[in-house]
Amino acid sequence: MDFTTALQTAANAGAVSCMYAMIAVGLSLAFGVMGMANYAHGEFFMAGAYTVYAMYALGGMPYWAAIAAGAGIVCCLGLVVERGIFRPTRGNVLAGFMATAGLAFIIQVFCGEVYGWGLMRYIPKPYMVPFDIAGAAVDFARILVVPFAFAGIGGLIFFMRRFKLGRALRAVAQDPEAASLQGISINKITALAMGIAGTLAGLAGGLMSTIYAVTPVLGHQVILPAFIVVIVGGMGSIEGAVLAAILYGFTHTFITTIFDAVTANMVVVAMMALVLIIRPQGLLGRVAV
Repeated sequence: MDFTTALQTAANAGAVSCMYAMIAVGLSLAFGVMGMANYAHGEFFMAGAYTVYAMYALGGMPYWAAIAAGAGIVCCLGLVVERGIFRPTRGNVLAGFMATAGLAFIIQVFCGEVYGWGLMRYIPKPYMVPFDIAGAAVDFARILVVPFAFAGIGGLIFFMRRFKLGRALRAVAQDPEAASLQGISINKITALAMGIAGTLAGLAGGLMSTIYAVTPVLGHQVILPAFIVVIVGGMGSIEGAVLAAILYGFTHTFITTIFDAVTANMVVVAMMALVLIIRPQGLLGRVAV
């Protein structure tokens, strides 16, 4: 692999890492607060991409307005899922997981019936000229996702450490019963967690919509890697999700470039198994007591 190819691959890996970091951080946050896994989280990502397609590619809305609309719409979707699925099934992990699995298929079919099955939906790139980095041509869309990921995840960590509501999120994640005794509304905090998770997933989907094939099964393609990232990083650990996303993004992208995607999938699954053998709680997860 020559220097230009390596640089191009590193840029692609950085974009993939940032995308999965935004998806996995929201998934991990929601799991940490509610103790339940959202199988439809991949469809949140897909909904952000389809919102940009509908409003920007078809409706002529400005690109950045469509990105913001996608994040807002998926945020509302997260609130609906929390109120309609996770709140009634609280304490029953299997029921919540199965309900969101059903929701994922409903969203897939809805997008397929409305926008069509088969070929990907074309979304024009707002910046057609690639960004030149030491001779390597990098798509602007891959560059854009990096600062948004840093701002979104960094802002979330700052919010959780410096603001009262953010500290309430951490308190509920650590001990819901004790947090409730201190006057923290569990319902409000779980809704906040799902809203944040939806916003990050919708933002990631909108930003990557000009790169990925926007189809009704897009969410299904990203949810398994997202779960791998969350498990390797440690369930409920935001910092762990970021670290695991970087490991996944660079490992998968470089091995795909050097060999093929099948080999890359085998390696990342083996890496996940090795991490869980050495640290069953994940890279930065807490040990169960």
